[in-house]
Amino acid sequence: MAEAVKNNASQPIYAVTVDRDVMIPVRDGVRLAVDIYRPDAPGKFPVLLTQSAYGKDTQMFETPPQPFGKSIFEASIECGDACWYAQRGYVYVIADIRGSGHSEGTMEGMFSRKEGEDGHDMVEWLAKQEWSDGGVGLAGICYFSSMQLHTAAEQPPSLKCIAPWEIFGDDLYNHGQYEGGVQNIFLYGLYTGTYPARCGYAPNDIVSWMEAHTDPAELKKMVDEAIADPDLKQYPYLVHLLQYPKKNPILFDFMLHKNDGPYYRERSVSERLDKINVPCYVGGPFFSFFSMPQMNVFNRVTTPKKMYLYTDMGTRPWRANHDELLRWYDYWMKGIETGIMDEPTIRYQTTGMTTWGSGETYPLETTQWTDFHFNSLEQLGPEPDFWNEEPDAFVQQPLYVTEKRNRVTYVSPPLPHDMRVVGPPRITFYGAIDQDDTCWRVEVREADSDAIYPLASGWLRASHRAIDEAKSTPWEIAHDHTKNVYIEPGEVNEYVVQLRPMSHLFRAGKQIKVEISCIDIPTDIETYDVMWHVCKSRTCTHKIYRDGRYPSKASLPVIPL
Repeated sequence: MAEAVKNNASQPIYAVTVDRDVMIPVRDGVRLAVDIYRPDAPGKFPVLLTQSAYGKDTQMFETPPQPFGKSIFEASIECGDACWYAQRGYVYVIADIRGSGHSEGTMEGMFSRKEGEDGHDMVEWLAKQEWSDGGVGLAGICYFSSMQLHTAAEQPPSLKCIAPWEIFGDDLYNHGQYEGGVQNIFLYGLYTGTYPARCGYAPNDIVSWMEAHTDPAELKKMVDEAIADPDLKQYPYLVHLLQYPKKNPILFDFMLHKNDGPYYRERSVSERLDKINVPCYVGGPFFSFFSMPQMNVFNRVTTPKKMYLYTDMGTRPWRANHDELLRWYDYWMKGIETGIMDEPTIRYQTTGMTTWGSGETYPLETTQWTDFHFNSLEQLGPEPDFWNEEPDAFVQQPLYVTEKRNRVTYVSPPLPHDMRVVGPPRITFYGAIDQDDTCWRVEVREADSDAIYPLASGWLRASHRAIDEAKSTPWEIAHDHTKNVYIEPGEVNEYVVQLRPMSHLFRAGKQIKVEISCIDIPTDIETYDVMWHVCKSRTCTHKIYRDGRYPSKASLPVIPL
């Protein structure tokens, strides 16, 4: 019976006509370029709008879907299959945001408030066209997904629902450019079109917000200070961008804002999620760069909502899960009873299992937090190692000395029974360093697995270790990223590292591994999903304490089978 309800979804009965380079005016007189894919038939249809800075003309390339890392893989083709939806009775619109592609106007930095306002105005323009039934939804993943949120926060009256999947940068600082206070270089490739997003942005008139709004003398001082930073100075391509900001004005702005503050708060839609007043279907993969924003958005929106989580990043061009999303759009935009709102609020996939799990809240309501303590001899155990006060240690030299990533690991005994871990692990440990700062990289893996990527990972800059209790939630420990509190060399400090969510079944006999290190290596495929992080430029000795006084541990969210 449930399958019969699902099959009520719209069927592919229409031919498709395309109107290219239509110019939509917005409130300040700027015109935004869109391509409109419509059912080639009389009548009025609901509209789905997608928006990005990648260039609309690349989005319907007929390249066969490619897995991540393959030779012709292109990460930026993420708006979805416009013809697929048009055949099923939707008008599908692909837009260039201001300053990009064929659109007019200037983009000043990433995710300005004006971009959400433009989305609002496009929604209302589309709702009034002769082929529109007056209702508009938002679609697309990653950048397109973020634009859904920025648009929805402006509350356009004709907006009916959104489906933000693989959300990027709801919090542009901690979930975007500085994960745990540690700078990543995701926007280096995303903007300029290097691996993995070879196309990248389609800049028309994109400028640095800092160049446009900062006194030249003050800006020069900030740039000189950034260039003198020994951590940035070891990367010639980052210094190059600081010297020539027009090459990548987005990353230029980020490098001049190393700590959280007004610049990021004004651009973070997480500050305005309470403004969203339409149904919201959150989706995306576990483990990846997008996983924490997905959980945060799901928990903070208060409208009717769903969440759909899977374990594979999938292929590009993005064509996955269109059937599932069609059920969502059909329900809210066409009034078709597809059964989607009768299903559990959360559905999720688990690596190692063929069946899907479900729940109503996140973290899942059946979560049993289970501690695995760091012990001597690189072991994880049920109790702290009370008697051995000698710390574990590793020394890391900078990348211009070695590309070897040193680390300490802790491995559990073979598990006596199957154990399913679903949710956001937290790693609490006590460490000392012989410098005033470092970057902690923490991962959970299955021991002896040949998987490239960790099951869960997280970063924390040591000088950002202070926990912000007011902002912490059941799904995420928040740190104070507004200032640096440097380390007294040799002093033992507590660090609580929030890892991205995971969903994995450890089979009986398998072992859990926790790994602590401090760098990414740009040539290391393990760092592929976020490009890489900027590491420290000085040799540093790291000591991990794990005795009765310092009960270092991994806290895992276990879900009963």
